[in-house]
Amino acid sequence: MTACLLSPALRLIMRTEMDKIVTLSDEESPAELQKYLSSLTNDQLITVITNGALKGKKVGAMIKGIFKGSPPNSTEGSNRRLVVYQHCVPLCESGDLQAEVAADIIGLLMLETHTLPGPSLAQLASVFVEAIKVGKMGSGKSLELFPTVLTALSACEALSYGKGELSGEEYKKQLINSLCSSRWDPQCVIHLTTMFRDVPLSSEELQFLVEKVLRMFTKLDLQEIPPLVYQLLLLSAKGCKKQVLDGIISYFKEQDVRQEEEQRHGESMDLEVQSIPQDQLRHVEGTAILHIVFAIRLDHELGREFLKSFKASYGDLCPFSVALLLSVARIQRYEEQVFELLKGAIIKSFKDEQLQQGSKFLQDLLPGHCSVAQMILDTVKNSVFGWDHVTQGLVQLGFFLMDTFGPKPAPFGKTAEGSATVARTPAQQACKLGGQVLLQGFKMHEPIRGEILEQVLNRLVTKTASPVNHYLELFSDIVVSAPMILLESSSKVTETFDHLSYLPLATVQGLLKAVQPLLKVSMSLKDALILVLRKAMFSSQLDGRKSAVTGFLLLLKNFKVLGSLASSQCSQGVSSSQVQVDVHSRYNSAANEAFCLEILSSLRRCLGQQADVRLMLYEGFYDVLRRNSQLASSIMQTLFSQLRRYYEPEQDLLPPVKLEPCITALGDKVYLQEPLAHLVSCTVHCLLWLQNMRRSANHNADDSDEEEEEEEEEGYQSELQTILESMTRRMIKSELEDFELDKSAEFSMGSSVGVKNNIYAVLVMGVYEVLMEYNFIKANYSKSRFEELMELFSCYHKLFEILKEKSGKGRGPSNKTPRSLLSLGFISTLLTVLFRDSTQCREEALSVLRSSGEFVRYAVSVAVQKIQQLEETGHTDGPDGQNTDRTFRFLCDMTSVLMWRYTNIPSVVEDAGKKEKRSSLSHLCLEGLLRIFTTCQQRYPDRMTQLLSTMDISEDDAEPDDGSVTEMNFFYIRQFQRALFTQLSGGEEDFNSKEAQLLVSILSVLSRQLKPSSQQFVQMITWTVKICKKTSFEDSALSKGLLSLLFNLHVLYKSPVSLLLELCQDIHSQLGDIDQDVEVEKQSHFTIVNMKTATTAALLVLSQADRVLDEVDWLIARKKSQTASDKLGCGEATQTAGQQDPIEKAVTLQLGTLLTALNELVQTALLPGTCTITLLRELTRTYTILTTLVKYYIQVCANQHGALPARFEKLVKLSGSHLTPQCYSFITYAQSGEFSGGGADDKKKKRNEANTAASSKLLRETKAIPNLIFSIEQYEKYLITLSKKSKVNLMQYMKLSTSRDFRINPATLDAALQEQDDSQETTESQDAEETQEPKQKKRKQ
Repeated sequence: MTACLLSPALRLIMRTEMDKIVTLSDEESPAELQKYLSSLTNDQLITVITNGALKGKKVGAMIKGIFKGSPPNSTEGSNRRLVVYQHCVPLCESGDLQAEVAADIIGLLMLETHTLPGPSLAQLASVFVEAIKVGKMGSGKSLELFPTVLTALSACEALSYGKGELSGEEYKKQLINSLCSSRWDPQCVIHLTTMFRDVPLSSEELQFLVEKVLRMFTKLDLQEIPPLVYQLLLLSAKGCKKQVLDGIISYFKEQDVRQEEEQRHGESMDLEVQSIPQDQLRHVEGTAILHIVFAIRLDHELGREFLKSFKASYGDLCPFSVALLLSVARIQRYEEQVFELLKGAIIKSFKDEQLQQGSKFLQDLLPGHCSVAQMILDTVKNSVFGWDHVTQGLVQLGFFLMDTFGPKPAPFGKTAEGSATVARTPAQQACKLGGQVLLQGFKMHEPIRGEILEQVLNRLVTKTASPVNHYLELFSDIVVSAPMILLESSSKVTETFDHLSYLPLATVQGLLKAVQPLLKVSMSLKDALILVLRKAMFSSQLDGRKSAVTGFLLLLKNFKVLGSLASSQCSQGVSSSQVQVDVHSRYNSAANEAFCLEILSSLRRCLGQQADVRLMLYEGFYDVLRRNSQLASSIMQTLFSQLRRYYEPEQDLLPPVKLEPCITALGDKVYLQEPLAHLVSCTVHCLLWLQNMRRSANHNADDSDEEEEEEEEEGYQSELQTILESMTRRMIKSELEDFELDKSAEFSMGSSVGVKNNIYAVLVMGVYEVLMEYNFIKANYSKSRFEELMELFSCYHKLFEILKEKSGKGRGPSNKTPRSLLSLGFISTLLTVLFRDSTQCREEALSVLRSSGEFVRYAVSVAVQKIQQLEETGHTDGPDGQNTDRTFRFLCDMTSVLMWRYTNIPSVVEDAGKKEKRSSLSHLCLEGLLRIFTTCQQRYPDRMTQLLSTMDISEDDAEPDDGSVTEMNFFYIRQFQRALFTQLSGGEEDFNSKEAQLLVSILSVLSRQLKPSSQQFVQMITWTVKICKKTSFEDSALSKGLLSLLFNLHVLYKSPVSLLLELCQDIHSQLGDIDQDVEVEKQSHFTIVNMKTATTAALLVLSQADRVLDEVDWLIARKKSQTASDKLGCGEATQTAGQQDPIEKAVTLQLGTLLTALNELVQTALLPGTCTITLLRELTRTYTILTTLVKYYIQVCANQHGALPARFEKLVKLSGSHLTPQCYSFITYAQSGEFSGGGADDKKKKRNEANTAASSKLLRETKAIPNLIFSIEQYEKYLITLSKKSKVNLMQYMKLSTSRDFRINPATLDAALQEQDDSQETTESQDAEETQEPKQKKRKQ
């Protein structure tokens, strides 16, 4: 009914009626007012109210008047009041009234609600409920009245309901119930939630309501979610905090998943419209996070509940909850807790992933793993949508992870050299994640860039005691990803430069390498750096001066001078498209030249400093020359003048080098002053490279511009060549006496003379090596030159043998083999020509080299040494040692040569006399191959396939596909398998243990490349099992290698428990029983287990059992947390009576087989010492895990009263009746010290008492026995609790322990008293009676 429907006459009447009510009300004459109101019909009254309300005039006064004239105690009055209420509620909802008029009316109605009688209240409440059900509460204005109605209702004594009566409280409960069960119009969800805040609710009603609201989330528009979240959080002040938070988080988690799926499918299906636009969803999430954080700031109980729910289950994290956690971390009181919680979640996630990847048993049992790391990176990605409140937390998290999990300093404050490229351990992965978070954050968010940069640089400067590789990598990534942004904060970088001379050398190298792209574009940075480096040149600290040299060499490498040859292949991190500043390249090059010459003159000063500083120069000059060939003349002049100081120009004098000036004495100590061999090496390599370049340049062009320069170069080049020729000639003629290094010389490191002689020897050997390399390259396969080379080698070898012999006599390993000065490239070439070159014209010359077995072995051993250095540090000495691509090429070449040498020259070819040599050469080849494979797996993990397939693959070939790669890998594996099989199938005298061990190691490295799902992997396992079953050599090192390989493969194929059981039976039958009277059934599944190798096998089996226990423990913990969350959640029984949960079943089966295996071992006469103690420890751990399982079942019984699974009862029976009694017998055996293998009497006599005494002392110190007894008793204690809870008597299987009792052996007592001759027999008979019970179990039928 609206105003326009009323005729003017009617309107007039209405107005007079309205005025009359107001007038009468004002006149304080209640009787007349009542009389007048009685004369109006309900319809008239309604019309008057409607008209007044629409006009908005005096409506409040009129309604007051109506209430005044309708006394609530009279029936007529209360009915009239009800009519007013029933009419006003829809009227206010209709939306026709002005807002303040509606608010006034509702306010008046609220004041009078308590006067309504029960039935009227009930009627009024049902009006509301009906309106809500049909969706007529759109504006929610009148809903403010509803809480007042409900509160008044609950105060009523009794109300008729159906045919009976209900109390007001009950009636209210029914109403709320029906309201929450009905359908709500999405428009009024927010109003209803707001309204319920004012309704007093019991906890069940509140829970019911919260569930209803959370269900409505999906029906609402995205934009309406934040206000609803806000209202829900306010509502949570009443309770249900966890439920509210969980609901909100799971809603957003679902939305994220849906959005991601849409994006994925959208790309493939070309969907025009997204149902959830990404940016809108992110903004809504951001607002919701702000609301939640605000609520947590005000309500600490909510904060506690929030963190508690995450501590209970890490698995529930999602990008939204990570963002929420990081925002909450801005509240100071929660900061520490949040980061600890995230740290725990991240490291647990990585550990779980590692555990699952390493075990096929777990992979089959559980679905894929959800990665917390991925969620955190998603959060970083999402935060780009204006989540400023999250970014600060991300920065903190990134640094927190890098600080906590970064590399730790090695013992004695040394830092580990060379960083491994792949993050393998969970801690390394967590540290890498921190770096990724910071790098992504830096790229996306401008406001935090300054802070990230400052913190990274601060850590580089302050953390001098621990390694900072991870920060250097991050800084380098930042420079590459955003060089121009960095230039804006170049002042921070300049500040860092000031500390250069105080930082560790490795940090300086990393830092300068990282900033090098910036130096090209920022003059001010370059100038600042040069100033700092110049100061550092004169630093009092050796490290400071080394830093200066490093810095200057880097600058020389990277500032190209005009006209430098193009061979530099200078690998710059920043391309010129990113930094467009090299416009004036001609000017730059000219400036660069002056700049480089200036640096060179600074560097010349270093030639007067300590050997270490000079060494760095010599190591660096070659690279500088390759990158900046225009500096050749300066560099060569420098080297030439330096070399002249130590060269003897008189052609007739021997030796050709002066060794005196190469050393310096300080007090009574002698030091190396000039690394002469490195100087010669550097000169030779630079010379050879230049000659090479000139040759190729002359092929290409005949310019006459540079003739003068070339003449000058020709001058010193020919002079250098003459010097080197003369040195070669005279070094061959020189006797050791000329260097004062004959056999009688002293080489002990204790005296200064010895030290001096050692230094001389190393220098002379180095010079010989460098000359060998030079002459090989200059020889061009001429026979006479190769003969000279062999003479050089024999001089080198003589000195080497003396040094080896003398240092061998010393007390300690005083002198390791000095590092060879041959370059990796040369070694690679040398091996190739020695073994693979079949060119006819070179045959004669090469036979000179090949005929010397010593030389060939020397070449291979140097190769092994170089590969080892590469494996440990990631680079090698000498030219190209830092260049990873070239090093990798050399590795590939060497692999094919060594492989060919090992497989193609069988021992039969060489005569028996050379047998010794052959094995050592093959052995060296194998060692080289093993080191190459491990190096490649560590340093170039993604290029392993290239290494294997390069036997001749060229750079530009298509990448081999997966199938062919596996084939290639397996081809190698087969070659090595064949070799090992040949080794093992020969007799004892043909067997070479070391070679066999190397083959096993190589096989285990290569098998890591096989995919566990592939056919080849299965073949590999089958072969390994066969070998272990057939091999019977008594070689414990080999058996250890083979069994480790077997376990490592087996665990990726299926659970190894059955394998462990068979091995335990073998060990038992080999070593005999702890009770010598028991005959153990001879079993031999694996002949590799024999008397000699059984102990090794037992230790391996125990360590494998430990892994099985780890997995079982992890699974139980997982089930426990699931049970706990089920209990908190719905508490429904998760499993039906007939079925057992697959995880519980798997755990029970694993433990069952493991107990049977341990039961075998515990009856075995193991040797005293480590083996016994390890077994006791494993038993202790087994019982601890059994206890955990029992506790889990106690928890299950408390939650859901189901019967215990039959399998579990069997497990308890097995532990109680079989294992525990045997444990007690084993404890007695271990304590008695009568360690003896069955039937090993002569050995027993030999075994001295000292050994037994030492092992019993070890037993006492490790407390292995008391720990085991305690864990058995704990297990039994919890079994009693479980028996009570489950009403199943599990203790019937347990025997009472006597291990703690005071033991008297009556037989020994008799023997002592009577001193009878036949006391021995008595003892045995009584002993037999005493231990009858367990023995029956042990006797094999």
